[in-house]
Amino acid sequence: MKAVALTRYLPIDDPQSLQDVELDLPQPGPNDLRVRVEAVSVNPVDTKVRAPKPQAESQPKVLGYDAAGVVDAVGSDVQGFAVGDAVYYAGDITRPGSNAQFQLVDARIVAKKPASLDFAQAAALPLTALTVWELLFERMPFDAQTGGQDKSLLVIAGAGGVGSIAIQLAKRAGFTVIATASREETIAWCRELGADHVIDHRQPLTPQLETLGLKTIDAALNLADTDRYWTELGELLAPLGHVGLIVEPSGALKIGDPYKAKSIGIHWEMMFARPRFRTADMAEQGRILARVAELVDAGTLRGTQRETLSPINADNLREAHRRLESGATVGKLTLSGW
Repeated sequence: MKAVALTRYLPIDDPQSLQDVELDLPQPGPNDLRVRVEAVSVNPVDTKVRAPKPQAESQPKVLGYDAAGVVDAVGSDVQGFAVGDAVYYAGDITRPGSNAQFQLVDARIVAKKPASLDFAQAAALPLTALTVWELLFERMPFDAQTGGQDKSLLVIAGAGGVGSIAIQLAKRAGFTVIATASREETIAWCRELGADHVIDHRQPLTPQLETLGLKTIDAALNLADTDRYWTELGELLAPLGHVGLIVEPSGALKIGDPYKAKSIGIHWEMMFARPRFRTADMAEQGRILARVAELVDAGTLRGTQRETLSPINADNLREAHRRLESGATVGKLTLSGW
């Protein structure tokens, strides 16, 4: 089968950083689906895994942690799926990724794709939707239906893939959503998705929030630079507030006062934790994706795909990585077809 893989960890401008390869067709285990991949999207995790480092791989390593496709084979213990089902999923960072014509994925972290979306549109959703849902409605103590009523939520990096979903799910839960963006295009995108206010993350946040009449905020999702906003968020968050994080800090963080004094909840989200550690509730990811598909098909949640490159090959994946590393992408970039 065709695939795109790496054997060395190189800068993306090196043509050997991602290469077209031929691999054997994988055989599903008892809990696996084998999916014929129709579309994928690219996330920061792809670029971070691929980033330059000294080690090398003895066998081609396939990246890709968002996909939509068609079930091609079903493991002996799998229930609820059949050959021919159209599905979508984020996968498992400890297994070969979706940048291949066929991929094995544990059926417990898979759901039927939204019927109203094509494969490329569906591939843009799983990782970001799981990240937001788990962080906002499982790590944080907010109900997905009404947990944001009479509460404010700051979403740092609102125009990114995760932020684009966070704005929508937070609005649905009743939050007053303040998103951050710094360019005309990204400001417009955040407003289009439902943000009540948009402020500039390149400028101090506190005076901008005070202009909106907000002396404190109830919760914040820092989806960009954990270190940069840490001190200011500690001052901004109300007592008993909550902060959600997804980006590894570059240095040590002071988690004492004001975080301790205010009893602020600090919540980490890593959506690969369930499949990586085979947690007892691993199947919850499949259930979340099924719920997201229902919301999409009901018109309550919109897709975040902005552009598709075709076909899925090394040249186009290198281009997608370049764009993501530039920090200027809006929504999600997908790739479709072989």
